[in-house]
Formats: sequence, C-alpha cells, structure tokens
Amino acid sequence: MKISIVTVTLNRCDTLRDAIESVLSQTIPVEHIIVDGGSTDGTMDLVQSYGTRIARWISEPDQGIYDAMNKGIQLATGDIVGILNADDFYRHEQVLKRVMNVFEKEGVDSVYGDLEYVDPLQTERVVRAWKAGRFEAEDFLLGWMPPHPTFFVKKKVYDQHGLYRPQFLSAGDYEMMLRLLYKHRISTAYLPEVLVRMRTGGVSNRNIWRRLAANAEDRQAWRVNGIKAPFYTTILKPLRKVGQFF
Repeated sequence: MKISIVTVTLNRCDTLRDAIESVLSQTIPVEHIIVDGGSTDGTMDLVQSYGTRIARWISEPDQGIYDAMNKGIQLATGDIVGILNADDFYRHEQVLKRVMNVFEKEGVDSVYGDLEYVDPLQTERVVRAWKAGRFEAEDFLLGWMPPHPTFFVKKKVYDQHGLYRPQFLSAGDYEMMLRLLYKHRISTAYLPEVLVRMRTGGVSNRNIWRRLAANAEDRQAWRVNGIKAPFYTTILKPLRKVGQFF
C-alpha cells in the first residue's frame, strides 16, 4: 500500500517547514501533497526549494480549509490519505510506518491515534494531551471524536462516501468523521500512541463567540447527515477537552 499526506497552508511559512521535514523524515515512501491558498509570505519559495521531494503542489485561491483538503485528496494517488496541516508535525519518524502496519494487519478502512498540543514556539512543551481511546460508535453521542490530524483513511472511502463539506468553517473535520465512523460505520483501528503534535491556537476555541459558533456547526454536522443528536451531545463535546489538560 501507498500513503499520501495532504498539507494545506496559507501564509504559514514560519511553521510549514516543520510539517514538511516531519513527512520527509518518515522511514517509508510518502507522497506529500501541499495545497497552498495563495500565500504571499514566501511559502511557495519554501515549497519549491524541496524540489521533487514534495510530490505535488498547487497554489491558488480556495473556498476555505476544507475546500483545500478536498483538492489535496483529489490529487492523491495513494491507497491511504492523511491530513497534516501546516502547524502540525509527526511525533517521530516511525509514525507512518506504524500506521501502515495497522492497516495491513487489521485490514481496516481507517486508523487513528493520540495527539499532543504544544506551545507554538517551544514545541517540546506539551500543554494538552488528547488520548483518543478505542472507538465505540455510540461515543459520538457523548461528544467523542478522534483527533483529526491522526485520522488516516483509505482513498476508496472518500470515493464512496464523499469529501469534506466546504460550507463548514471549523467543524468540517468533525462532520467528516461523524459521517464515516458513525453514519456509515466504516471499520477503524486505534493506534495507542502519540502520532501528531499540534501547535495551540485553533480557530474554534479562541474565544466564547468562536466556541458558540463551533457548537452551532457541530449541530449542523448531525443535521446534514440526517441524524438527530441528543441535546447534550454538543455540550459534552467541548467539555471532554477539560481532561486533556491533566
């Protein structure tokens, strides 16, 4: 099997190098695809400096982060697709090999693991730890979801069940995983180790108004899939993050 990694970016030249280097350091061959939204900060100079070590790249305006992810998935030629954003990087050089081993051993449609949030500047300083735990479909009703940057999916699953919905601003990843894991019940396996480190500063949690907007999008994620969630689902979802600080 072959793995493709999609990195979307817009004016993140300051962090993109870490993401690229973490992909290039992997011990198995990887198709790395970079989708840039038309950066003006030297991002494309950085990307082009890697030459053919980056398999494919495009730089053009898009309709948001999930539209950019879709472009990358459509360019991917691998059997498995992972999303690694410009602020994220793999924990070590064996991550993708271990992910691939799980796919081959378990014969599943998807694999996910754990994630650490780190200080934006001192990336060795962990500020939150997200231990996903083993998948139970009904956990979605209790606000559960796997960490999106650790979620790897077979390309044929996207072909069958569709891509990200660009109308979402911050919950497109939640909607996608809800659709695949809960609605369509694709098979999955949990790799119980930290796969990705993410710099803090996510869009959906910057202030109370962002959090309220994110909650509205979470509810919309259920509606667009024709599923009714209990009233407490979107309340419990942000509350589950509290334990990540301890």
